Parts: sequence; structure tokens; C-alpha cells
Amino acid sequence: MNTSKPLYSLTVASENAVMVYFEQKMAADIAGLVQQAGPLIRHALGPHLLELLPSYASIMVVFNPFSTDHFAVKQWLQQALSALTAGSSKPGRRVELPVYYSEQSGPDLALIAKTKQLSVAEVIKLHQQQLYRVYAIGFAPGFAYLGEVAEKLTMPRLKTPRARVPRGAVAIADRQTAVYPAVSPGGWNLIGLCPTPMFQPQQHPAMPVAVGDEVQFVAISKAEFLALGGEL
Repeated sequence: MNTSKPLYSLTVASENAVMVYFEQKMAADIAGLVQQAGPLIRHALGPHLLELLPSYASIMVVFNPFSTDHFAVKQWLQQALSALTAGSSKPGRRVELPVYYSEQSGPDLALIAKTKQLSVAEVIKLHQQQLYRVYAIGFAPGFAYLGEVAEKLTMPRLKTPRARVPRGAVAIADRQTAVYPAVSPGGWNLIGLCPTPMFQPQQHPAMPVAVGDEVQFVAISKAEFLALGGEL
């Protein structure tokens, strides 16, 4: 008898959407299943698929209600996802993102250093040492959730979010780090600025990273940041 735990579950999310839920945790093996599932779902639904919205441990499947229904979509999903294999996802690309780390470009660097009893240089070194996986794209177009930050750098969100976070701000919240793709409000801790555009809808692909990719941050000088198109 096969008593292994199912890899996923299906739930109706709206009149034209179905949620595919995996085990609800932030982990590389779960992210691998999300990564595997995307192409399988796209192939199975074909022209009936309107949009796929992947997250840390789930995928929202939005379909055309004028060409199909929940019953058919769930059948197609079950057939497609039967090909999922735990631990068999292909690694994504390795993407390097330059960062100008400083107290000028990262107003929360000193706070993190003081809170964690580290020097600013140690905070910068620890942030660069980690290889981060792109777990999800959300909040705003181009906002990639990257994990996991080293435990020594774990910081809660700010009690009072800033009304304006600059484009390219590199930030930390809990075990996650990210680059703000555009000027917006935000409650994450800011540690630097990245000159690489994170969302350019007129280009293909529109983002330099995708779910499943790995990101390495690389420190650059102020002069290099400005030369690459960064703005202070």
C-alpha cells in the first residue's frame, strides 16, 4: 500500500481559478515542485490558460471560463501533475546583481549592525556570501522574494513602513531579501541600492530573474553604481 503523502492538493479559488497547494513551507524542495509544475500546467491547459501565479508553495491557475470549467481544469491538473517528482527539479540560472552598500544607500545598515552586534562591513559580507533562491514574484511586478537570509541578518519588518522606498533598494525582512523594482511604500530594512532594472515590460524577458533562479549579490562602489545608471 502506498502511504506516502500527496505532493499537492487542489482547491477552487474563484469562478475561474484553481489553487494548487504544496506543503506550506519555504523550502528548496517545495520551490522545486512549484518550478516543475509550471510547464506541466501550461502544456496541459494550452489555450484555456489565462495566467499562472506561482508563490512559495502554491500556484494559482487562472483559466478562461468561456472555454472550460473547474471540473475539466481539475482533471487536466491531476493528469499533468502526476508527472511531478519530488527532488527532481532542474536548477535555475545563476544571476549576479550588483549592489552599492553604504549608509547613504542603505539607511538601515547601521541599525542591523547594532541590533546584531556586527560591524557594517560584516553585515555587507554576510549578505553577499549567501546564494539566494527566487521563491516567488509578487507584491509588485518585478518584486522577487529571495531566500533565505543568514540567521544573523534576520530582521523584522519596520513597525512603521516608509512612505517612499527608492527604485533598486535592496532590503531584508525576516529570512527574505529583495530588490524594490520601483518607487513604492515599503516596510523592509534597506541595506543598499541595485542599479539593475528589475522590471522592464517593454523587454523580453521583462525581469532579470525568474522563479527557481539563484541570485548572488556583488558589492560595487558608488562610482560603479552611478556608471551603471544608478540614482541616489
